Amino acid sequence: MSATIGVDVGGTKIAAGVVDGDGRVLERIRIATPASSTSGIEEGIAQAAATLASRHDVAALGVAIAGFVDEKRSTLRFAPNLAMKDRPLRALLEPRVGLPVVVENDANAAAWGEFRFGGGRGVDDMVLITVGTGLGGGIILGGRLLRGAYGAAAELGHVRAVPEGHLCGCGKRGCWEQYASGTALVSAARALARNHPGSAARLLELAGGKAEVIEGVMVSQAAREGDAGALALFGELGRWLGEGIADVADVLDPAVVVIGGGVSEVGELLLGPTRDAFAGQLSASAHRPHLRITVAELGNDAGIIGAADLARPR
Repeated sequence: MSATIGVDVGGTKIAAGVVDGDGRVLERIRIATPASSTSGIEEGIAQAAATLASRHDVAALGVAIAGFVDEKRSTLRFAPNLAMKDRPLRALLEPRVGLPVVVENDANAAAWGEFRFGGGRGVDDMVLITVGTGLGGGIILGGRLLRGAYGAAAELGHVRAVPEGHLCGCGKRGCWEQYASGTALVSAARALARNHPGSAARLLELAGGKAEVIEGVMVSQAAREGDAGALALFGELGRWLGEGIADVADVLDPAVVVIGGGVSEVGELLLGPTRDAFAGQLSASAHRPHLRITVAELGNDAGIIGAADLARPR
């Protein structure tokens, strides 16, 4: 099966790779993302793809990008963290790289990568939930990526969890990602340090005594060390995740939920509380099979691998 190129466009970097039919990345390159320049981003994608195509025999290019992509996998309608709106990326890129191009939302691409080659392989129904700065996701049902009528499905982070809750960057209040994300974890850690410094002694030590300096990596480090305050913060984050996953299960009934994103790197410190909360909130919990909750396996390569595989001719 022919190799293809996957490009994952983020707010700070463009990561690209050549991926074979078994999901192996044969070569990777990265370049900085000029996030404030539409032409610069498009040039970066084309440059990365052309560089890899000059060194490998490839059949197509898949582009994963954080934003709304139309139902034809052709046009980027809106990217909240990039200076891009209504950009016909397929039409712009194909003449420049000389390859067929598929454009996909980055979380959808990562979900497809995990489904095909990572934590969701071997099942037909899977949900990926990425816990990073926000909360994203992708849905596979019956072996197919769920995109919706207009390409905007699976915006799981913006399902309302708390009526009239915290204001979200999307403009709504109470979105799930306001309570179950890396940003929510850091906000809770800083609040703990300000209001109950005795319970956040290790966090404050790592932050040089300043609550406002606490970051997610510090919470993760303290939790791995067994710090009670940090473990409680992950327990609360896991509760929000698990209860939300129970709602997802009631709607979609997947076999597996894969947890990805930077926060998932603590593994069972997050997954344990998540599983407990899920079991406690799932409707008719004692009378139905429970889905498997597991950590993502592809790491930062998930978007590259998924985009490349979605572009692969079949």
